Amino acid sequence: MSFSTLPSSRSLRTLIALAALLPAAAFAHTGVDGHAHLNFMTGFLHPLTGMDHLAAMVAVGLWSALAARRAGPELLWGPLGFAGMLLAGALLGLQGVQIPAVEPMIAASLLVTGLLVVSRWRVTGIAAALIVGVFAVFHGLAHGYELAEAPSAWATLSGMLAATVLLHLAGLGAGWALRSANVWLPRAAGAGVALFGVALLARLA
Repeated sequence: MSFSTLPSSRSLRTLIALAALLPAAAFAHTGVDGHAHLNFMTGFLHPLTGMDHLAAMVAVGLWSALAARRAGPELLWGPLGFAGMLLAGALLGLQGVQIPAVEPMIAASLLVTGLLVVSRWRVTGIAAALIVGVFAVFHGLAHGYELAEAPSAWATLSGMLAATVLLHLAGLGAGWALRSANVWLPRAAGAGVALFGVALLARLA
């Protein structure tokens, strides 16, 4: 590996600075604005307004593509596990089931998925689904709490799931395109997500 493949110190400083600024954007996402105007489209847009949710969902797709040995069904275990467990968490939240440490676990999900992208750790099948699924429950809980008692909760949740799937697909596409790129480019993306998670955890401490 030549030194030309290493990220420059300026790039690293920029990455760290952006990670430090992102928590404000993440927690500017404070939930849906009342229940009167909820529908599929507001649900679809909702995950896009919270950088914590958006980054985690894209990172899951990135990791799945980067760590896969070949194109095929194994690409989908992580995204399907995340989407399925997010739905399970949302249902728990809608029922008012209280589980502690929701926000810290969402922040931790960014740290973990970012490190998975950096390492390209190859975990396939149900294990990959479970790793990301554990954290997806907490993303779902956050959404479920926001939608509790909303008359159009199911339509809104359907929109959220559709956006989640599209974000996973975007991550898969980007990850597949980066498989043959400079090795440090996907690692820098994963490091950015991980640093974002660290910054969120520090803010919550």
